[in-house]
Amino acid sequence: MSVFATSSGLTFQSTKGHNFKQLFSSHFINHVQVSSTVPYAIPFLSVSVSRVPFRVSSRKLKLITASAASTVETPKISFRGKNPKDINVLVVGSTGYIGKFVVKELTNRGFNVIAVARERSGIKGKNSKDDTLEQLNGANVCFSDVTNLETLEKSVESLGVSIDAVVSCLASRNGGVKDSWKIDYEATKNSLVAGRKFGASHFVLLSAICVQKPLLEFQRAKLKFEAELMKEAEEDDGFTYSIVRPTAFFKSLGGQVELVKDGKPYVMFGDGKLCACKPISEQDLASFIADCVLKEDKINQVFPIGGPGKALTPLEQGEMLFKLVGKEPKFLKVPIEIMDFAIGFLDFLVKIFPSLEDAAEFGKIGRYYAAESMLVWDPETGEYNDEATPSYGNDTLEDFFRRVLKEGMAGQELGEQTIF
Repeated sequence: MSVFATSSGLTFQSTKGHNFKQLFSSHFINHVQVSSTVPYAIPFLSVSVSRVPFRVSSRKLKLITASAASTVETPKISFRGKNPKDINVLVVGSTGYIGKFVVKELTNRGFNVIAVARERSGIKGKNSKDDTLEQLNGANVCFSDVTNLETLEKSVESLGVSIDAVVSCLASRNGGVKDSWKIDYEATKNSLVAGRKFGASHFVLLSAICVQKPLLEFQRAKLKFEAELMKEAEEDDGFTYSIVRPTAFFKSLGGQVELVKDGKPYVMFGDGKLCACKPISEQDLASFIADCVLKEDKINQVFPIGGPGKALTPLEQGEMLFKLVGKEPKFLKVPIEIMDFAIGFLDFLVKIFPSLEDAAEFGKIGRYYAAESMLVWDPETGEYNDEATPSYGNDTLEDFFRRVLKEGMAGQELGEQTIF
C-alpha cells in the first residue's frame, strides 16, 4: 500500500485497488543536502522545500488523532510487551552507512519502521527519493529535515502515528567543527524532542567508542548529547535509553585493499603498532542496535561494542591482507611526527585565516585515528584494554577483506568520510 499527498489530504492506495482517504493536515517536507569528508561516519547544508509524495509500505501504521498543538504522552505501559508489528520505531540517519542496515534489521524483525531521510541522500546527495524508497524497502519513508525541529515535528505529526522508540544513527559526515555540533548534537537532540513529543519512551543512540577520550569536536558534541539523554531518563522514570559505542567499522579499514592487490605497499604510521581495534561489521552492529529496542537488560546503559576476535593493529591488518592476496608483505611506514607538524602549521594558519578551521580539525581527526586505539579506555591504567572491549557477532575482518578482494568495495565506499 502507498500513500500520496493530495490537496485534500492523504490518499491510501492499496495493491487491491481500494482507496482509503484519511483527512488530516499534511505537512510537506524539507530536504537537507549534506555534502562533504571521519572514517566512522562523521558538510555544508543547503535546505530547500518541495511538495512531494509521502509513501509508506504495506505495513499498517497505528493511526492516532493528532492536532497541531497536541503532544502524545509517554505511555504508562511499556511498549516492550507488544508484538513488534505493533511497535512504531522512528529511525533517523536511516540512509547512512549503518542506518540503512539498522532499518533492514528492524523491518526483518517485524517492527513498523518509520525511516526519516533527506530527499537527496547518499554520498554527495547522489540518491534520489526513488532510490531511497528502494533502498529502505519495507520501511515507511518520511522525507524531512532533522536539522530543523519545527519541520521534523510537523513531519512526524503528519504521519498520524504514535512513536514508541527512536533509533538515531545520525553522524556528521566529515567531523568539521560546525557540522559536528549541527548533526551530532543539535539534529540528534531534535530527534529526541520530536520523538518524545509523539510518545517515544525509549531512545537508542549510535555513538562512538572514541568519545571516551574526547579530543575532537564531534566527540565533544556526541558526549554533550549523551549527557542530556541520560539526564532525560533520570528525570522521567517512564523514559529509557541505550547508548551504543562501536569500535571501527569494516569499511574504514578497507581503503588499501585495492592498493595491496595491485602490488602497492601497505601504508601505516610509525611501526604499525601505535593503535588497535576490534572492527565490527555493519550487519552485526545493526543486530546489536535492534536488540537494544526491546531487551530490558539493555536499558539505561552505555555499551562499547566490537566485533569477534582479538584486537588487530594496522601491522596485523596489513599482514592479513598480504596473506590473502598471496604477496610478500611490503609496508610504507610514515612517521607520526609528520602529522604533528602539519597540525601545528594548520593551527597557526587558523589564527590568521579562520576559514581553515575545518582543515585543521580534519588533520586532528587523522592524527587521532592513526594513534588512538578503538578499544575500551581504562582511566586508571591510562591504557586501552582489548579484553575489556566486548565482542559481538560473527563477521570477521578477514572475511570482509576476502569478500572485497573478490567483489570490490561496492556499497562500502568511503566517499565523503575519507580523510586523505
